Amino acid sequence: QVELVESGGGLVQAGSSLRLSCADSGSTFAGYGRGWFRQAPGKGREFVAAIDRTGRNTLYSDAMKGRVTISRDAARNTVSLQMNSLKPEDTAVYYCAVGATASTLAAMRGIRYWGQGTQVTVSS
Repeated sequence: QVELVESGGGLVQAGSSLRLSCADSGSTFAGYGRGWFRQAPGKGREFVAAIDRTGRNTLYSDAMKGRVTISRDAARNTVSLQMNSLKPEDTAVYYCAVGATASTLAAMRGIRYWGQGTQVTVSS
């Protein structure tokens, strides 16, 4: 069964850090790009970060560039998102996704699979 399992969300104070992880339990998406997106209450889903299948190319949204780092562990079929200096406006459900490349993920085109999401809440 194809499944992306996210973890690492929670409630933190402004200025804190969190590390989100997304495991590909079936080793199904090793040859695909992977990305993170978020959706705040009452807003649409937006791109956060993406990484290509090799792990060498990454893309970030302007809103989070400099505060987040995406990485992938090929041996564990896991993609992580390290988030630093979190702000209350970063509060959202964060989703991992699978797509062809980092560029197509950043454009939110051709997304093949979504995770179930993990809640991140940043208090002021």
